[in-house]
Amino acid sequence: PDYGSKKNRSVPGSSGSPLDPVVLFELRSYVQTIASLYNENPFHNFDHAGHVVMSVNKLWSRINGRDVDDCETEEQTHDTYGIAGDPLTWFACLFSALIHDVDHSGVPNAQLVKEGDPLAGFYDGKSVAEQNSFDIAWDLLMEPYYDNLRRTIYVTTGEFRRFRQLVVNSVMATDICDKDLKAQRNRRWDTAFDPLNEGGSYSTILKATI
Repeated sequence: PDYGSKKNRSVPGSSGSPLDPVVLFELRSYVQTIASLYNENPFHNFDHAGHVVMSVNKLWSRINGRDVDDCETEEQTHDTYGIAGDPLTWFACLFSALIHDVDHSGVPNAQLVKEGDPLAGFYDGKSVAEQNSFDIAWDLLMEPYYDNLRRTIYVTTGEFRRFRQLVVNSVMATDICDKDLKAQRNRRWDTAFDPLNEGGSYSTILKATI
């Protein structure tokens, strides 16, 4: 569904309703399990993940919070495309930050491919660490133990698909060495923010943004 400041207050800096104790318990359990799946290496460890989560939350809080509900025209939402009032997108970004280096070996993808690591073969040498992190974290979230947590994150099939796509895009974006992904990100950036792209539809630009 469409979200806005008048419909949902569970956004950064707002007075959202507290989580159900059962959901909160499952969320804490999920975070603890994810933490245990991080390896003790010099950089791609759980401390790093925690720093990224806090940074994403801080950056998100700096987004202009004026939502679609508070704007009279589409042009007024041009700067943020309404994402500041979308808790699903916000949570997807935080979730991605939390999981983005799960099980990272501390070895670059190129080296894993060069050494013939089994993971490199499994993922055809493309974004090896990133795909592995996503798969581990997603499979964990899909376990029956986290039924209540999942029902809190999304309700409809459309929300499920959007949440998954947001997380996939966000985690894959952390592979800064893949030339194809970089080109794809550049195209998305151009679609979203090129000042000459005045003819782009609002919905197209929104998709390119998030």
